[in-house]
Amino acid sequence: MNRDTFIIGFMLFALFFGAGNLIYPPTLGIDSGTSYWAAIAGFVITGVGLPILAVTAISFVKNDARELADRVHPMFGIIFTSVVYLAIGPFFGIPRASTVAYEMSVEPFADTSTLSLFLFTTIFFLIVYIVSRNPSKMVDRIGQYLTPVLLIAIVSLCVGAFLLLDSPMTGPTEKYAASPFFTGFAEGYLTMDAIAALAFGIIVVNAFKERGISSQKELVKSTLKAGIVTGIGLITVYGSIGWIGAKMATNGNYTNGGDILSSAANLMFGSFGALLLGGIVALACFTTSVGLVVACGQFFTKITRFSYNWIILLVTVASYLTANQGLNTIISVSVPVLVFIYPIAIVLILLTFTQRLFNGAESVYRGAILLTGIVSLYDGLTAFGLTMPAVSSAMEFLPFFELGLGWLIPAIIGGIIGYLFKGSLAPSYSS
Repeated sequence: MNRDTFIIGFMLFALFFGAGNLIYPPTLGIDSGTSYWAAIAGFVITGVGLPILAVTAISFVKNDARELADRVHPMFGIIFTSVVYLAIGPFFGIPRASTVAYEMSVEPFADTSTLSLFLFTTIFFLIVYIVSRNPSKMVDRIGQYLTPVLLIAIVSLCVGAFLLLDSPMTGPTEKYAASPFFTGFAEGYLTMDAIAALAFGIIVVNAFKERGISSQKELVKSTLKAGIVTGIGLITVYGSIGWIGAKMATNGNYTNGGDILSSAANLMFGSFGALLLGGIVALACFTTSVGLVVACGQFFTKITRFSYNWIILLVTVASYLTANQGLNTIISVSVPVLVFIYPIAIVLILLTFTQRLFNGAESVYRGAILLTGIVSLYDGLTAFGLTMPAVSSAMEFLPFFELGLGWLIPAIIGGIIGYLFKGSLAPSYSS
């Protein structure tokens, strides 16, 4: 691996590593207890492996994630991909990052109010906009400077935990008692990083193109290598901060993963620990926000007549306005949309890597996505608060439904039906 691979891999690590990724592993650790290593292994497969596959999938196409969705239908491609970018961008992902950064880096040290959130987000998004204006420089800024600082801060927290936390692990909760590996697998799926990966993939591909790599074979190989660098970093960090959660079980009761980390940081380092954690969260949220603004800018520039600078200005302003509605409002409105689109994104990614088996037949894409969409639409409407007793009774018969994976078998069945009906003129997308 050369220097560029490591720089781009570090950049991708920072883009993936947002506030949500800091919060999930400690919760898994405290709940899984003595079954921690099995649980974190499952978490890593879907929380790290699937996003890396998604980034690599983008290197198979010439432009962006829309090409993957176009294999279902061009209209589906433009609508679905636009919804993905809006959801992880100005409607949810970016505003959530800024508000979480505010709650964990400002609230512990100052009296909070609507005005303080307004001031924080004003400064936050101004800097995000400035850094996002030049995507090529963003790779170097994040890959060379911000990521090492972020890693040093995380390593400091984790090393302190290994040296200073000596409480015994407790037994797993009921949730993890029977099958910790598969429960951790489902938790990693819920991080929703695979959706963000569809946006980040084109940033990685463009970064390699700017460094002179043009052939698809080399792009795929280079993207996968950068993904391995990213994956090693994510696995190390997830394993460490999850272990912190496992060792904090006997030290009190906690409301969420952020509370666990805050308590651990305070226990180990006092007020300095809270400051260190606040710095980690602020950096993680900032780099993720920059990556999402750039990804949205590059995508919407292609499908509209607006310039890149105008697009990122619109994305930044929209994110700024949404962020000031508060974290709870953002989550309540946006989570149902994410619950709906996430399984569809997963199926598209998996079809990309298996397309040689069915020669990229359009009917296979359509069958798999259609049945996946029916189940995920139900999940999204349920998350929105709609009750459908008759439909719920039928959905509960689906395998893995209780794990949030009820779409899995329908996707396979839809793909098989599509394969049986594929015509000799089905377009081929194999590479």
